[in-house]
Parts: sequence; C-alpha cells; structure tokens
Amino acid sequence: MEAPPPLTAPDIVATVPDHQRILVVSSTAEDAEVFGVRDGLRRGAVVIAAPTAEAARVVRVLAVEPQVELLLAPVTVPDVDRGHRLDELVRRHALRDRFRDVVVVTDPASAALLLQVLAPGQVRSGGAVTVVGLPRGERPVAVRRAIASGLVLGIAASAVEPLVSILVLLGAVTFVGLGLLLVLRWRHVGRELLLAAAIAFGVVLAMVAGSARFPDGW
Repeated sequence: MEAPPPLTAPDIVATVPDHQRILVVSSTAEDAEVFGVRDGLRRGAVVIAAPTAEAARVVRVLAVEPQVELLLAPVTVPDVDRGHRLDELVRRHALRDRFRDVVVVTDPASAALLLQVLAPGQVRSGGAVTVVGLPRGERPVAVRRAIASGLVLGIAASAVEPLVSILVLLGAVTFVGLGLLLVLRWRHVGRELLLAAAIAFGVVLAMVAGSARFPDGW
C-alpha cells in the first residue's frame, strides 16, 4: 500500500476534511493526553487495542468499546515485516468506513514501527499521541435514498396547486442543494438534494403530461 503524503503536525490533520484521522496512542500515555484524544474524537470512532493491561487502562479513559487485536501485543524481538503487518491491520479497519476516526492503542515500540510504515515522512509530535492523515475521496452520494426521496417529493408536489407552488417547492430544494455544495463537509448532501429535485421534476412532468392526455371523463 502506498504511504500517505507527510503531514507536519496533528492539528493540520484535524482541520483537513479530505483526510481520515488515525490516532496512534502509546499505552504509556498519561491520562491527560488520553482525555485530549477522547474529547477530540468524532462520533463512531473505532478503537483497536493491544491485549495488555496498559492498553486496557488507556481504553477505559477513552470510554469507547475496543476491538482487541493480538497483533498489537508487544513482542520481544519483532519480525522484519512487523511494521507492514501493523500497517495492514490499521488500514483494514480504516477502509471499513473512511469517514470515522481510528484509534490504535499499543506499546511504544509497536507504535513506532507502525508509524514508520503508515506515515514515514511525518514529523512525530513528541508525545504519546501521534495523528496521521490518510487521504480519502469525498463522501459518496446515497443514490438510492435520493431516488426514493425524489419520487416521494415528485408525487407530493404533483398534488400541490397551483403550478407556481410546485416550482417554488422544487426551487427551494434545488437552492438548498446548491448552497450545500459550497460546504465541503455537506457537499454529498447537496448533490443528493439536487438529484432528488431533478427526479421530482421529472415525476411532476410525467404526471402532468399523463393527466393532460387522459383528462377526467374519458
């Protein structure tokens, strides 16, 4: 796997929306450092931890249910490929959902090996917590939900009278969608609304054309 481009400080990663945060926490971290990690975690974060008492202490402070991984356990003499195997483990968890934080709790030696492969060009923070940013694409549009919403919106709009009210309703959805395109974090929602509005407009046209072709009384 290709390593991400180097980032020089954890605060850069925290403010870049097109990077997934990987927080590597040493099992020797002080409670104050762990509290800082906990307070900055986004909802839905996953924590993978070594099966040790030290890692369990850190996890208790994080107050997040961990996934214990045997590979993160400390070893006396590490294999030559240990860093790459740790990297593969972390990336496997990260790829399950590119829009959640991943916290890795392990011993200092394993953390150092992991960081050498995960982010070889990144400057270490100097503390027990290092934040790595993995590049990712934008959040995908929920196409099925957009189609369903567009059909419902189109059917509902077709029941509105007069015609100008339909245009106002669809125009409002389109306007909100265009506005959300300017906000990177909500851009996928904006695209979803625009798709739903386009589908709704097509449904309205189809229903109006059908009613004109088969008027009441036929």
